[in-house]
Amino acid sequence: MRRVGRLLAALAAAFATAAAPATPTYPPVRPETPVRFPTDGGAHPKFRTEWWYVTGWLRTTDRHDLGFQVTFFRTRPPVDPANPSAFAAKQVLFAHAALSDPSVGRLLHDERIAREGFGLAEASRTDTELTLQDWTLKRGSDTRYRTFVEGRDFTLNLTLTSTQPLLLQGQAGYSRKGPRPQQASDYYSVPHLAVSGTVVRLGHRVQVTGEAWLDHEWSSTLLDPAAVGWDWVGLNLKNGAALTAFQVRNASGQPIWSGGSYRPANGAPERLGPGDIAFTVDRRWRSPRTGSDYPIARTLSIKLKSGTRLWRITPMFDDQELDSRVGGGPVYWEGAVSTPDGRGYLELTGYLTPLRM
Repeated sequence: MRRVGRLLAALAAAFATAAAPATPTYPPVRPETPVRFPTDGGAHPKFRTEWWYVTGWLRTTDRHDLGFQVTFFRTRPPVDPANPSAFAAKQVLFAHAALSDPSVGRLLHDERIAREGFGLAEASRTDTELTLQDWTLKRGSDTRYRTFVEGRDFTLNLTLTSTQPLLLQGQAGYSRKGPRPQQASDYYSVPHLAVSGTVVRLGHRVQVTGEAWLDHEWSSTLLDPAAVGWDWVGLNLKNGAALTAFQVRNASGQPIWSGGSYRPANGAPERLGPGDIAFTVDRRWRSPRTGSDYPIARTLSIKLKSGTRLWRITPMFDDQELDSRVGGGPVYWEGAVSTPDGRGYLELTGYLTPLRM
C-alpha cells in the first residue's frame, strides 16, 4: 500500500513509451503463501510492485536530532514479457532518500530511477541486496543492513543492526489493505534497528547513532477504487515494543480500511484491523508552497487485548512535505515524529489531490 502511488506515477511518466501492447500477468498475494527468509528479503519480480523502506531517528555527536528515509522500489511495468530487447524495461528500480533536519527547517531529498540491468540497477532475488547507480541497501549474513546514499544536499552512510526478530504483519505476512481479499500485500517489518554511521549535511560530516525501522512489501493489487490516500505510522517504543497503524481514506476522509500490529517487547504481536484503530487530529499544517493542509499532529487510539491505549504523535518539525510532481509523482507529507514513549515516522498521502494508481 505505502508509497506505491508516487512510484507508479513517476514510472508511468518516465517509461510510458516503453510499454508494449502485450501485458504481463501479475500474480495475486495469497494468505496461504508463507513468507520465508532470507529469500523473501530479496525481490519478487513476478509481482507488480515492491518496496524496501527504511526510516529512523539519528543523534549527532553534538546532540542534534535528525530524521532519515531511504526507500528502494521495484516495479514490473506493462511491457511484453516476450520482448527480446535488453533495453526493454521489464523491471524498473526507483529510489528515494530524505533527511529531516530541524536546523534547515524543510525536507532535503533526492531520487534515482533506472531500468534493471547493465550493472546500474540490480535487485537480488535471494536476499536484500539493492543497487541503483551509486545508491545501495544490502543485508549481510551478520543480520546487518548497510545503506549508502549520496544526494545533492546530504550523504547517508549507515549500518543498521537487527536487535529483534522480524515482525510479520497481518496474518503471518498477508496484510489486507482494503475490503476485498485481493487488496493485500505480503508485508514484514524489522523494528528497533540499531543505527551507526555518518551523515554529511551542510557540508559537514558527522558521526551519528540512532534507531530505525525497515518495511518490505510486495503486491500486484491497487487500492480500493474509493480510496484517495492513506495515513501510516510506525513507532519504535522506548520499552522495546513496536507499533504499526494505518488507515486508507475515502473522499470524505473516512477510513475504508485500517490495520496494523502491536508487538510488546519479547512478546507475540497483536494483529489490528478495522475497528481497532482511530486517528484524530490535534493540529494541522498548511504548506506555503502547495497549499496542502495536513493533519500532522495526531492522537492514535488502539484497542488492545489489555485495553485501549492512546499515543499523541508530534512532528519533529512541521515542514516535512515532499513535492515529487517534477518527476510525475504526488505531493505528500512524510516525516519524523515522536510520542512521549517512542519515535517513528508518519506518512500522509492524498491531501492535496486524490492519489491515483
